[in-house]
Amino acid sequence: MNRNSRIFRQAGMSAVVLATLGLSACSSSDGGSAAGVPLEPAAEAQNLAGVCPENVVVQLQWQPQSDMGGLFRMLGPGYAVDADDKSVTGPLVAGGKDTGVDLTLRAGGPAIGFQSVTSQMYVDDSIALGVVHGDQVIAAAASQPVVAVTPLLKYSPAILMWDPETHPDWRTVADIGKSDASVVVSKEQLFPQWLVARGLLKESQLDTSYDGAPSRFVGDPAIAQQGFANSEPYTYEYETPAWDEPVAYDLLKDSGFDIYASNVSVRADKVESLTPCLQRLVPIIQQSTADYVLAPEATNEAIVDVVSQDSSFSPYTEGEAEFSAHLLKDEGLIANEADGSVGTYDMARVQGTVDELKPILVAGGAAIPDSLTAEQIYTNRFTDPAIGISSP
Repeated sequence: MNRNSRIFRQAGMSAVVLATLGLSACSSSDGGSAAGVPLEPAAEAQNLAGVCPENVVVQLQWQPQSDMGGLFRMLGPGYAVDADDKSVTGPLVAGGKDTGVDLTLRAGGPAIGFQSVTSQMYVDDSIALGVVHGDQVIAAAASQPVVAVTPLLKYSPAILMWDPETHPDWRTVADIGKSDASVVVSKEQLFPQWLVARGLLKESQLDTSYDGAPSRFVGDPAIAQQGFANSEPYTYEYETPAWDEPVAYDLLKDSGFDIYASNVSVRADKVESLTPCLQRLVPIIQQSTADYVLAPEATNEAIVDVVSQDSSFSPYTEGEAEFSAHLLKDEGLIANEADGSVGTYDMARVQGTVDELKPILVAGGAAIPDSLTAEQIYTNRFTDPAIGISSP
């Protein structure tokens, strides 16, 4: 199968294997704290009491899903879902052991009126960390600077997708650009302009009316559309009755859109005050991500459970969670760096991204400082390069 274009038909996918880690949940509409569940205390190096906020609040970029697996693996038993706050709170655990503080994961996207994560971080001072995609880390440097301290994903799962029956000759984004087909994307995305700047698409092809619903694609299979490799290829084939067929796609990273995705980030003006916390917390996030890669089942079960307790969320099934976890691993989107570490940055790679995206942002009106460097907005200061995936 051509690596640059994949058509998924995975009939007979096995059911999610649900590991038993004693995860229990209780629903809460008043934002009450998680139910008390006895836990073994974590080692001193992972004790966050007194060095981190009593409740570490993390603003997510979307509703709970498996590409946030590293964070949800840190959500201990007895977690409570707050449907009013669009959040879930539980003990923050490291390898299942109590770190002495709580963790709150707040949904983004529709839950915050599609505002950016960085804007939420600057509006709500209770937010300690935000999950920010790599291009948005650069864009935020203009007025809401954040510092990315560890990535949940090595590469973005962003794709352009199409109907393989309508376009059997398409294999890559460049093939789409050789046509006059409309490319339906959301207007807040930066990658469409990057693709135009690279000569891979024509400006006239861009249609910025994408709203996340499948109706446009189903009604007009001649278009190309944005999506994520760990979501739409599964949901369109197995959970969209009006389509119920495979889609083909090309990962944007294979065209050179080389961003780290889902970066756990801190407001630039809070880095120093949170340093004692980050020194202990960031390696916990790294290890949690590495552990999720090897054994995602129980964490996926918790994510599906959290989503099921809030009727405003889009349904998230066990099948999609399993598909997503396997794809992120198999495609190397959540994997070791060249040095074997998980959750660290290749700073030369990041600098290349800054250099490439900065002119596009400036051309779009963003006041990105000319002097902006990768070291100002990304750091390995808190990561541990010894943390990696030790087994296949």
